[in-house]
Amino acid sequence: MVNITPLLQHSIAPHPLLLAIETSCDETAIAILRGRALLASEVASQSAAHQPYGGVVPEVASRHHLRHAPQLLERATSDAGISLGQVAAFAATSGPGLASSLMIGASLAKGLALGFDKPYLAINHLEGHLLSPFFGSEAGIEPNVALIVSGGHTMLVEVNGVGDYRIIGRTVDDAAGEAFDKVAKMLGLAYPGGPEIERCAQGGDPARFGLPRSMLNSGDANFSFSGLKTAVRYLLPKIAAPEDGKVLSDLCASFQRAVVDVLVAKTIAAARAARRSLVTVSGGVSCNHELRTQMSLGCKRAGLELRFAAPRLCTDNAAMIAFAALLRWERGDSTPLTTEINPNLAL
Repeated sequence: MVNITPLLQHSIAPHPLLLAIETSCDETAIAILRGRALLASEVASQSAAHQPYGGVVPEVASRHHLRHAPQLLERATSDAGISLGQVAAFAATSGPGLASSLMIGASLAKGLALGFDKPYLAINHLEGHLLSPFFGSEAGIEPNVALIVSGGHTMLVEVNGVGDYRIIGRTVDDAAGEAFDKVAKMLGLAYPGGPEIERCAQGGDPARFGLPRSMLNSGDANFSFSGLKTAVRYLLPKIAAPEDGKVLSDLCASFQRAVVDVLVAKTIAAARAARRSLVTVSGGVSCNHELRTQMSLGCKRAGLELRFAAPRLCTDNAAMIAFAALLRWERGDSTPLTTEINPNLAL
């Protein structure tokens, strides 16, 4: 975790204004909270800029962050009806992510904190996802087993409270979202690949192609999606007219179901092993309708409570970073301005 130390000199207002900046990858985002009320949440997507390359280009992402951040800052404060001088603390994602992207958001937040003589909080991007299913809740963070599933991360975490986490499983190669993007590229689909595969899978037969469920019975909580991706690559030359609408739909549905089957089975097994009755799911891939449907059915059969992050909090956004910052602020925490970004920051 980020080296967060108590800030003894500040007193916590009942409903502080917190401003958070998220620039870990290719989304520029700024959000403002008053207590648990979201006053503004602005996101500038870069998908169109990276689409010609089939993935995120760090230099392109950095240029767009520099262009969008000042505009979003002005728009967010205007939407919230506040001035920057009223903000009690400034927060930013400090990792993990692209170094050049993280640097822009963290530098902006630090500059604002220094200029207005306010505290700064460096927030772990993964913690933002981890806590997002409880966004706005007055009841606090309930103990749970959490699945974070996104383009860069697939992991299972036992959550006992804010800052009290134990990783119980993670991907040993590709993340689930990464596998979606790579398979979509193989199929000639647009970037980002996850939504495109989900769109093409509609009406498809998920049982037509017998794709592997890697590590399904490995006896641990880890994941692997590289083999599934390779299986699709080897299958393509054997399929007559893979660009045919029906074949493509069935292939996308089969691939999607293979990913979802592993995510659901591993999550439920982890919850049982940890003796937790609550499962939470967050991250960009958690927007996938098939995952939501199958996870809901699986948890219901297993007698587990299930809570997803709201769709608007699943992809990269600053609202979840602001919420994580608020929970740490309420504990009296702050981060030294000398704290550096960490592209490989662990949870």
